[in-house]
Parts: sequence; C-alpha cells; structure tokens
Amino acid sequence: MAPDVFRDRTEAGQELGRRLFQACAGRDVVVLALPRGGVPVGFEVARAFDAPLDVMVVRKLGIPGHAEYAMGAIASGGTRVLNDAVVRELGISSAAVEEVARAEGIELERRERLYRDGRPPPDVRGRTAVLVDDGLATGSTMRVAVRALRALQPARIVVAVPVASAEACELLRSEADDVLCVTPAPFRAVGLGYQDFSQTSDEEVVALLKRSARETASSN
Repeated sequence: MAPDVFRDRTEAGQELGRRLFQACAGRDVVVLALPRGGVPVGFEVARAFDAPLDVMVVRKLGIPGHAEYAMGAIASGGTRVLNDAVVRELGISSAAVEEVARAEGIELERRERLYRDGRPPPDVRGRTAVLVDDGLATGSTMRVAVRALRALQPARIVVAVPVASAEACELLRSEADDVLCVTPAPFRAVGLGYQDFSQTSDEEVVALLKRSARETASSN
C-alpha cells in the first residue's frame, strides 16, 4: 500500500517501479521522464526494470500574466496541444499564444541540448515506452508528451505518475495505452503528495541521466 504522503520523489519512484514491474515485466521497456521533477521518479522506475532512462522535454504554455496556469503545452518535434476552451474563455489572441509558444520553445531547446549533451533521442520504435512525471494536475503537459511520443511509433505507451487528479488520469486514458496513477491520498495539489517537494535542478537531472546510463551499461 502506498503511503498517504510520499517522503520524496525517490520513494515515489520506488513505489511506482514496483507497481509497473508487475504490469510490464518481460517487455522491452524504455523510461522517458518529464523534466525536471519527473527525472528522480523516472530514475527509480528505470532501475526497477534495469531499463534505459531518457527525457521527454515538454513545456507548459502559461496564460499571459498568469504563467502558473496552463493554456496548453508543446513538445519536441513541434507537437502542440491547446486548451481551446481556456483560450476562448479568456480571449487570448493567436498572437499572444504564439509569443508564449516561441519563448517556451527556446527553453525547450535549451533543456534538450543540456540534458542530452549531443545524444540522439532514444529509439522507442516497437518498445514499451513508460512516460513518468512526479504528478499531474490538469494533465496537459503529459497529454502533449503522449502525442509527441506516439509519432515515434512505440509498441505501447504507459503513463505512470505517483500523484494525480482523477480528472487528469481519466483524460490520459483516451491518449495512452495504459495509465497508472498511484494517488496515495485525495488529490488537492501535486506538492501536497510529498513531504519534500523541493525543486529539482538542471544539475540533478544531468547527474541522474549519467548515473542511469552508467548503471544500465554495467549490467548489460
């Protein structure tokens, strides 16, 4: 049974890895984490499968003037998902959407260069791709990640998160092949599912990706 509140992202990833191993044992798995907070979770999931870990870089498109609220998201390869209802309701112009998307696109490219350090994206064709994040509130960023990943032709896409709203999990069931949301307590906010929800740094992401690569290489 999952704790009411996870101690940190490491404990959440270990719990997620145990549950996923039961569901995906024997499959050719690659783990793709949404940076930054999804990477410590994904590191533990990848360990459970002795599978490669990489990142799926996605950026939220924040509402102009209220960037903490999402009106959509973008991912590598030009994939974009917009919440048309939010855009219409708030009267956000196409020019404003494009301005936010352009700025987030610059940050997306920066992160990809930093995290991959010249490495190409992993080959997921015909494999079970497990998309991991530390939590889902609206599900908009994970939704665009699933759509971007689908274009790379994996055999199966599994979305796995420790903490999520029931609405986000239900939304993603129509996008992914399988969805695992642990959600240890009634959902109020992602951060409230953790005792330690401190921000993950770029340096931590890079270090965990390198460590995972070393561990996977040494076991093969």
